[in-house]
Amino acid sequence: MRVMIPLANGFEDIEAFSILDVLRRAKINVDTVGIVGSVIQSRSGVKVIVDRTLNQITPNDYDAIILPGGSLGCQNLERSAKVMEILKTFNSQNKLIGAICGAPEVLAKAGLLDNKKATIYPGNEKILAYPRNGPVVVDGNIVTSQGPGTAIEFALKIVEKLSNIAEAQRLRKELVVHV
Repeated sequence: MRVMIPLANGFEDIEAFSILDVLRRAKINVDTVGIVGSVIQSRSGVKVIVDRTLNQITPNDYDAIILPGGSLGCQNLERSAKVMEILKTFNSQNKLIGAICGAPEVLAKAGLLDNKKATIYPGNEKILAYPRNGPVVVDGNIVTSQGPGTAIEFALKIVEKLSNIAEAQRLRKELVVHV
């Protein structure tokens, strides 16, 4: 199992790092993928050296793609024709696609949420065809979540989908997640 987390300048720190950490604790292979280079700056100014750049990857090598939020980060993801192409290809292959905070808007603009229930950062529900109010919403191969405060729950749902419920429950206990 191999997952890519594309990072664009302006990504939301809490979401990206929480997802990355939880998936790696689950022994899932994860690559951070820089959209415009090997050093990407988060919304709070943290500079991250990514594992690979978008030009260095072969999308078919991945089983899932998870998009962190962050307003500017999402705008930059959406501007990447290659990211939009990867999302459409993954969806047509029924591969797992995750998006949190503002990132479900990227999925909506790619046409992936036309017939799907999803959630998004509160106040942006009008962007979605079938908005749901909840911390994490799963509809088929797509998992969406609301924002930084739901990042751990979102990551655990991704673990559940890519690994199994027992692994997600083990991590829930290890991380002292109370829901």
